[in-house]
Amino acid sequence: MKEKDSSDSMKKEARGKASPKGQAGNRNKTAEQEAATEAGADVSEIIDGYKLQLEAQQTRLAETNDKFLRLFSEFDNYRKRVSKERIELTKTAAESIIVALLPVLDDLERASSASKENEKACEEAEGARLIYQKFKTILRQKGVEEIPTVGEAFNTDYHEAISHVPAADENQKGKIVEEIQKGYLLNGKVIRFARVVVAN
Repeated sequence: MKEKDSSDSMKKEARGKASPKGQAGNRNKTAEQEAATEAGADVSEIIDGYKLQLEAQQTRLAETNDKFLRLFSEFDNYRKRVSKERIELTKTAAESIIVALLPVLDDLERASSASKENEKACEEAEGARLIYQKFKTILRQKGVEEIPTVGEAFNTDYHEAISHVPAADENQKGKIVEEIQKGYLLNGKVIRFARVVVAN
């Protein structure tokens, strides 16, 4: 019996001695787990923070890229518009000078017509006709062309009706029967409307 009691007491002592160590080991494990959990939480918070920063940077980059594309397209449109305006300006740069010369062309045409009608055409009249033809050729080379009138349908884009006369037949209605003053285009742009008489 004594032996049994001593073995039981030894077991109890062993348990008593083992249990504080076991408890300390368990405490250490629990502390380590808590530290790992806290460290994991800290790392996940840091990762979440980086993700938020990355999203913000991506949004900012997308906005900047959009602004750049808009500015680039605006600049491209501006460049095209300026180029087009420059081309139009070069085409019509001499417009004011040519418009000022049109009455001279009219006078030369009248002089040429009058010399053709006069049977006693002299050398001066022939010279006037030559000057008229040369002047007309130069203007044509610069892009000036006459607006067709007699026999054409009346068009407000090119013609200005001075008066209306009754039409001789149905085919003549709405057509030009007489030209009072010639009209001219400069590179397709009207610089003087043709003054005409229209049949109704």
